Amino acid sequence: MTMSKPVQKPPFWYQILLALVLPLYRLRVWQRSRLQPDYQDEIIERFAVKPVAKNQQRKNQLSKPQQVIWIHAVSVGETNAAQPIIAHFLKRGQPVLVTNTTRTGQARAKALFAQNYPELFEAVFLPVDITALMQQFLQRYQPRLFILIETELWPNALAQTYDAGIPTILLNARLSERSAKGYGRVGRLTRPMLEQLSCIAAQDQATAQRFIALGADAKKVVVTGSIKFDIQPPEFLLEQAQQLKQQWQLAQRPVLVAASTHEPEEAQILAQFPKILDQYPDAVLILVPRHPERFDRVAELIEKQGFQVFRRSQQQNIEADTQVYLADSMGELWLWYALASMAFVGGSLSPTGGHNPLEPVRLGVPVVMGPHTFNFKVIVEQLMQAHALTQVDNAEALAQVWLNWLQQPEQAKQAGLAGLQVMQANQGALERQLALIQQLDTLPER
Repeated sequence: MTMSKPVQKPPFWYQILLALVLPLYRLRVWQRSRLQPDYQDEIIERFAVKPVAKNQQRKNQLSKPQQVIWIHAVSVGETNAAQPIIAHFLKRGQPVLVTNTTRTGQARAKALFAQNYPELFEAVFLPVDITALMQQFLQRYQPRLFILIETELWPNALAQTYDAGIPTILLNARLSERSAKGYGRVGRLTRPMLEQLSCIAAQDQATAQRFIALGADAKKVVVTGSIKFDIQPPEFLLEQAQQLKQQWQLAQRPVLVAASTHEPEEAQILAQFPKILDQYPDAVLILVPRHPERFDRVAELIEKQGFQVFRRSQQQNIEADTQVYLADSMGELWLWYALASMAFVGGSLSPTGGHNPLEPVRLGVPVVMGPHTFNFKVIVEQLMQAHALTQVDNAEALAQVWLNWLQQPEQAKQAGLAGLQVMQANQGALERQLALIQQLDTLPER
């Protein structure tokens, strides 16, 4: 593959900034992950210069007889969005390498694919965006195509893939007005990155226009919709949910799932839960904190509110007297949604911006979110217009919505069905984005 013009390296100030931030970032990783059994592997994947011995054999498996498709998904949300893309390639025998920035994202990727595709799939942490590390990374894995999911762009990673002649596509791209202003403030950094992208598949017209305004070639920007409407729950997790529903005798119990929660959402929801227990004493609340480093803290909150703690990490079951269950595991979010009678999607009572509501919606589960949903603004508006999602201002209002649905189960059922109709009406982005990938993967030159 030939280059249309020489690679434009990131500005010198970016390299200096990286050098200054690197020790602080390494310290943060150490503080967050030092107690994890695979901590040393994470450090090597993120910071090392020499090849990783344990990955070398897998590298040979992945790169022969054909080169890998490299997919970068920052965290859980991006990994979920990439799920149908990854599955598409793996089912066709194409080796796939997934890189993540967060432990939760990597755990989700491995939970979805590692067991079923051990010879074709690998998930590692994305190396720090330093030129030498990126060059080594490309030499080790020799990707034939680089796919980024949604928004995260790294200057040296893009410069090195461009220099190596590797087509790069930004899939399911979303760019809020706020993020666009941030990128606009560093135009000397942003414009070369956008020029080095082979294609941008935008979720909506507003996103497309923002990328063009920042310097992307309008010919490379295509509006395809969001592949999040094409997500499919893993069959093995659905089967496991059915088994647990019988084993834990949940079929006749109200199961309230508060998922991807952030501080102080768990404390707020726990404070309101007794109101539900007063009317429905057999209800069970499943808390699914977003970040694993908070699991122990949430366990303490449960005890502080006067509930006995039952934890997934300790292989404890939901018993007849269990009122609150802490789902302190990674990669099992679909499992908890599959058990849910109704769900709250977190990061929305806290000013985080909300997480993906389409996962419970895909399972026909009625959904409540808080007021902070700017991460999924368009999707939330679509679901609200269809009466498939209810938005509240606080945990007290959340508890009231749950009570209303428990008292009027037909209303909850209709909300779940409305969500499924929204999903069906918006599907098709997956096929459009796969078509773009196919065009790039067969192009002889840029």
